[in-house]
Amino acid sequence: MPSTLLWLRRDLRLRDLPPLLDASADGSEVLACFVLDPRLEASAGARRLQYLGDSLRALNNDLGGRLLITRGRPEERIPQIAAAIDAKSVHISADFSPFGMRRDEKVVAALSNVPLVATGSPYLVSPGRVTKDDGSPYKVFTPFFRRWREVGWRAPAQSNPAAVTWIDPDGVATLPNRVEAPDPVVTLDIPAGEAAARHRWAEFLADGIRTYSTDRDRPDKPGTSRMSAHLKYGTIHPRTMSASLDTDEPGPGAYLRELAFRDFYASVLHQWPRSAWHNWNPNFDAIEVDTGPPAKAAFEAWKQGRTGYPIVDAGMRQLAGTGFMHNRVRMIVASFLVKDLHLPWQWGARWFLDQLVDADIASNQHGWQWAAGTGTDAAPYFRVFNPTTQGEKFDPDGDYVRRWVPELADAAEVHKLKAGRPAGYPDPIVDHAAERTEALRRYGLIG
Repeated sequence: MPSTLLWLRRDLRLRDLPPLLDASADGSEVLACFVLDPRLEASAGARRLQYLGDSLRALNNDLGGRLLITRGRPEERIPQIAAAIDAKSVHISADFSPFGMRRDEKVVAALSNVPLVATGSPYLVSPGRVTKDDGSPYKVFTPFFRRWREVGWRAPAQSNPAAVTWIDPDGVATLPNRVEAPDPVVTLDIPAGEAAARHRWAEFLADGIRTYSTDRDRPDKPGTSRMSAHLKYGTIHPRTMSASLDTDEPGPGAYLRELAFRDFYASVLHQWPRSAWHNWNPNFDAIEVDTGPPAKAAFEAWKQGRTGYPIVDAGMRQLAGTGFMHNRVRMIVASFLVKDLHLPWQWGARWFLDQLVDADIASNQHGWQWAAGTGTDAAPYFRVFNPTTQGEKFDPDGDYVRRWVPELADAAEVHKLKAGRPAGYPDPIVDHAAERTEALRRYGLIG
């Protein structure tokens, strides 16, 4: 019986998995594998590694213990594994990130005569498919969204793992060493794996989607889906999710728009890979930022949730405690870092990549550039979030702040603290009004 290799990356599931359909299409035996790349292990924070490990353990369990996990450079390991099982082809979901494309090019070269077959991607519409009439990429989300809906996507793939003949790696002596999935022993509040993803999505459809359009900006309410980590690791495909959405309704329509933003930022990074760490709009390269010792001290206060601005501190402490932060609060803390503290957005983006369970290079970097005003579709540079008014608007009773800043648990008017600051809670490290004026001065000097 012929054999194929299913190389899993950001698709740690067995259902709605097009590469699995291709790998098993002619009755071939299939070996499922995951390669732990030391470069990615070194760049991932402990929580991301824990979530990856939890997802891999769940997948291995779903496969009856037949998932091969090995460590090494993919351009070395994948050819070794393919040769060990005499695979006629290697099957993957396409990766459009700069790192992923370079990695896959090296694997193709190393595989020699064994084809690397890419089917599908982690997105509803893969990068490069949504273009203007002249074939050029979109730089603004709204017209991208309109064309994205016109291009459309397929129904969920009907992959059936029970119908596949799986190869047990323990029966192949020449395979590279099996290793355990990462387990840094970090506490997470987001269960991992395909079953957990589908369970959480069903819960959200039953309890949250109807009010999503109104509640998604409220960190004091359970108004979001908490599906971002599942999407990051592909324990569910957005096709599976979109098939359940009646987009004529406000809540589902708003949710589909967020899935479109995910595709948009992936397309931007694919088209402009330099934007991962540089301003997409180079006109902002000349903007003055602070990087000296006072700036580094302010950065530490921001990371620790000790800025003296309650909504900012609540967000940073939620991040430190859970590896997650509400999306509205992500925007608030990002604006504070780049426009109140005048620090490089890259500092904040790197910290988020280290701390967030759901950290995704495309969404994270371009979300930060939105806040900094330096990216596509960016917030105008003159938009500076007032952390106090943002807190009052989106956490009106202070419940979110009180949960994450225990010093303020008994404070009245937690956002303005008119009655004074409790012992142990810091004074503001900067004056927002003065720093807003300074930010506008700096931005006004460019271009």
